[in-house]
Amino acid sequence: MAWAENQSKFDPDRLIFIDESGTNTKMARLRGRAPRGQRLVGKIPYGHWKTTTFVAGLRSSVLTAPCVVVR
Repeated sequence: MAWAENQSKFDPDRLIFIDESGTNTKMARLRGRAPRGQRLVGKIPYGHWKTTTFVAGLRSSVLTAPCVVVR
């Protein structure tokens, strides 16, 4: 309730929202399509799982302090 009441008092140019997004090599498709009667051949990484995370501060006019973490 206090947030809603005081929201109009905030200066939008001073707000920073932290956003995180990521991807993983395990996110490869498990299924695919091939013409009837033909085997589907596709390559995905096996046993070398990597995770990439992207973190940044979002301002009203610019993206601030981007950081990429690879594990």
